[in-house]
Amino acid sequence: MADISHARVLILATDGFEQSELFEPRQALLDLGAKVTLASPRTDPIQGMKHAEKGATITPDITLGQVDANDYDLLLLPGGVANPDALRMEERAVEIAQEFADDDKPIAAICHGPWLLVEADVVDGRRMTSWPSVRTDLANAGADVVDEEVVIDDNFITSRKPEDIPAFNRAIIAMLQDVVVSA
Repeated sequence: MADISHARVLILATDGFEQSELFEPRQALLDLGAKVTLASPRTDPIQGMKHAEKGATITPDITLGQVDANDYDLLLLPGGVANPDALRMEERAVEIAQEFADDDKPIAAICHGPWLLVEADVVDGRRMTSWPSVRTDLANAGADVVDEEVVIDDNFITSRKPEDIPAFNRAIIAMLQDVVVSA
C-alpha cells in the first residue's frame, strides 16, 4: 500500500466541477492518509455536476487568497466545464498554477481542468491529454496533445474524462510516493 500520509494536496475548484473528478481522487488520497485542502474563490459550498445535472456540493476549506503554494506537494485540478472556465478568470488561481509549475511541483488535471494551465501559460512543450474540446486550446498553447487515458510528462499528470479516474488516481499516488520519499 502506498505511503502518502505526509503528502499535502491542494485542490482548486468552484461551482460547476465534475463531481466524480473532485470527489473520487480526493477520497482516494484521504483513504491513504494524505492531507487534502480544497480552495475556492469563497468558502461557501460549491456545486458539483454529474455531467449536465446538478450533483453534490462541498464546502471549501480555504479561499484562493489564503493559499500558500509552498504548503503543498501536489496541485489537483478537476474538470467540469464551468469550474475551470471560472477559475481561469481568477487571478489568484492562475498564479497558484504558475507557482506550482515554476517550482516543478506535481500538477494533476483531468477533463477540462487543463484550461487553467493554458491560462497560466505553463503547457508549452508538455505532452498532455484532456477532454476533446480542450485539446485545440492545449495545442494552440504549445502542448503536444495525445488521446490517452493518463499522460505523465515530468511533473504533469493529465487525463481525459471520468472513466479515466482509476488510472489518474494511480498516477497521482505514484507521483506523491516519489515526492514524499525524496522530501
